[in-house]
Amino acid sequence: MTDQSRRQFFKRVGVASGALLLTNEGARAASDPRMRIGSLIDLSLCDGCKADAIPACVSACKEKNQARFPEPQKPIQPYWPRKQYEDWSNERDRIDRLTPYNWTFVEHLQVDGQEIHVPRRCMHCDNPACLNLCPFGTIGKSDTGAVYIDPEFCMGGAKCRDVCPWGIPQRQAGVGLYLKLAPKLGGGGTMYKCDGCADLQAKGKEPACATKCPKNAITFAPMDEIKRLAADRAREINGYMYGLKEGGGTGTVYVSPIPFEKINAAIMAQKNDNNDKRPGRPHMNPNTPDKMEDASTWMMASLIAPIAGVAAAAINVYKSNKGEKK
Repeated sequence: MTDQSRRQFFKRVGVASGALLLTNEGARAASDPRMRIGSLIDLSLCDGCKADAIPACVSACKEKNQARFPEPQKPIQPYWPRKQYEDWSNERDRIDRLTPYNWTFVEHLQVDGQEIHVPRRCMHCDNPACLNLCPFGTIGKSDTGAVYIDPEFCMGGAKCRDVCPWGIPQRQAGVGLYLKLAPKLGGGGTMYKCDGCADLQAKGKEPACATKCPKNAITFAPMDEIKRLAADRAREINGYMYGLKEGGGTGTVYVSPIPFEKINAAIMAQKNDNNDKRPGRPHMNPNTPDKMEDASTWMMASLIAPIAGVAAAAINVYKSNKGEKK
């Protein structure tokens, strides 16, 4: 299915459901591609900040977003039908994985006798399954293409994580709108992830991770330039690229001197050796499919779109009544 037919599909579904694409989130998802900002992560330059206790990109992200980290109400109660909940509030210092308190981390690997360090965070997909399939319409795109979650209205259903090709968003229970609306029902928290420092990008500034990287391994620029820089760098080091096609295409492009098949194998081996099986250590499979090309996903999207359209429209009305900018 072509990009044009996908857009037409969602336009038809949106009109039928009360105009999903008339919501703020739907409009931003179709933002002008000429404004698209992407990022290049050069694994030949990243050394994981081995001399430091915390990699610079990780500490910069934490410092920049600390005020937005969740403060759960305790004791946290399980929510039906589950008998458990996700609580990371006692693991706020974890930097070896994604959590609601750590939106980027650096994977340290040994591949064919070489050290490789892989910064991981949201890929900021071109056509995000999380945005298209959020039943509450609380995920959107900034004008520069950064994918964000609105924490004020997220119900923590984790559909975004389920459909994300990399399982990026992480849930914290005991915080969010569900406490007011349905504290004992499904959902149960708020989802958190990198938002590409959309506020900084809106001002023409670089995200915190790039600004603080001592090796200049992270570059943000217009997407066309990122593609050119990535291709040039891959040729220069006789290397490989990841992110241009994976998951249907993303705004994050990695360049590595080592094939990503081998990097992914090392990630999976390290993940299997760890007893912590919770999501938050994403794979790097070069064969990652586009979830929005899957027939079952399209069927799910057609069912969710009316609900998401109504929910997103209600959120916009609420924000308007509060005097917030749409």
